Amino acid sequence: MNRLYYGDCLTILQEMPLKSVDLIYLDPPFNSDRSYNAIYKDETGRPLPDQIEAFNDMWTLDEERERAIRHMPILVREAGIDDDVAQFWKIWMNALRSTQPSLLAYLSYMVERLIWMKGLLKPTGSIYLHCDPTASHYIKIMMDGIFQHGNFKRECIWSNEDSSGFKSRASNWIRGHDVILYYASNAKKTFFEKEYFPLVESTVNRYDKMDSEGRRYKIYKNPDGTERKSYLNQERGRAVSSVWTDVPSFQTVNNTGEYMNYNTQKPVALLERIIKASCPPYGTVLDPFCGCATTIEAAHNLGRKWIGIDIAIHAIKRVAKIRLEQRLNLTDGIDFEIEGVPRDPEGAQDLWNRDKYHFQKWAVEEIDGFVTSRKSGDGGIDGRLYYDLQGYGDLQSMVLEVKGGRNVGINTVRDLRGVLERDTALMAGLIVLHDPGERKRRNFASEMAQAGDLEAYGLHFPRMQMLTVEEIFDGRRFKIPGQARGKNSKAQQNLIDFASSP
Repeated sequence: MNRLYYGDCLTILQEMPLKSVDLIYLDPPFNSDRSYNAIYKDETGRPLPDQIEAFNDMWTLDEERERAIRHMPILVREAGIDDDVAQFWKIWMNALRSTQPSLLAYLSYMVERLIWMKGLLKPTGSIYLHCDPTASHYIKIMMDGIFQHGNFKRECIWSNEDSSGFKSRASNWIRGHDVILYYASNAKKTFFEKEYFPLVESTVNRYDKMDSEGRRYKIYKNPDGTERKSYLNQERGRAVSSVWTDVPSFQTVNNTGEYMNYNTQKPVALLERIIKASCPPYGTVLDPFCGCATTIEAAHNLGRKWIGIDIAIHAIKRVAKIRLEQRLNLTDGIDFEIEGVPRDPEGAQDLWNRDKYHFQKWAVEEIDGFVTSRKSGDGGIDGRLYYDLQGYGDLQSMVLEVKGGRNVGINTVRDLRGVLERDTALMAGLIVLHDPGERKRRNFASEMAQAGDLEAYGLHFPRMQMLTVEEIFDGRRFKIPGQARGKNSKAQQNLIDFASSP
């Protein structure tokens, strides 16, 4: 069955069976703030606040990333890649560490995942990597090492030139194309369907003769002076080259009804071209950074099986509800399955046991909050929940802290109260995996009550609140003045629900 995974693609790739995928297409986030902002703006109708730090891990050369970099030569060797590549990696990484540390972090992030992708490809498999030009030449060097230079097939150029808007303000040449790097696995048969443009009218008109069966043809002279007929119905047209100028980007045209407000969204036609060329009928397509699921829709349209992975639960929810259910009329549990999203407290406990950081991230996003902290184990602010509040100007926030352990004590509540007093937020919310019990609840409530209430729209909202994971699954949410959701605002309904709740 088709599958949509929520989580870090590295973890999921490691669990997938080897040689199980015909085609991998990836358009990894490069400017991650822009990608995340697209999701957030669609949810709230507002730009992303400055303090959001979501999805910056891949660009941060922290201790965890340094460990991954040191381990990379071992990973390269274990993957069966030439030892010279491992040696080159060590020299190159040392050079980048002092000159371009952010790029080093990003490259190591990508290489970790590309190594696992290599193992998933069938002998006739292919991989297409959609690159930002700032890092494409660096990534190609690593892909040459991982997939072998001899398996490099083409550098495809997707022309998305648009001289209007923000691009026209560039101080030098306007960037008018993206790069797509195409590698095969280790076999010759990796191209399944060549695409052709229809013959132009002037070429068709050259077939100006008609045979007895009504077929149009023209005459060619052979080198020996004899003549042969070339029939119009046998001409395929002009073969599509590696430069694609016929698929407009959403910056150029937006009349297809498929645009979902993702700044980096690609047209379905672009992915259909890649899939028809490099995935056999009924084959399997994998997109490890599926975002708004263009690859999934293209694979579905062409009758291929698909696997999509994304680390943002906001994207997964939008994919499942909008792209899969509404656009494609697919049903969760019948046509596809969503993996990695806890569906009950036991599933949340399992996620905590497997990946504590990802559990925190899931808990924040499950209540429509937004992750604001990098990976860390020191608690503090794990996310923010945004809401409109008249008279306060911009969006206001509730700071969120998530605790998955069983021994959550009163000091946690006191520390969160201290965060609230120091932060610009007007409210604070604590999410706990386990119910603290009646006595602790009373103590927590007493401490939280000292933070007072926030008065808005004639109602009083406790400035500090707590939710258990079980309550979240039961549909409970923090009581706030009205969550910011742009044109689809539920603020008034939130107020009604709050006023009528016990």
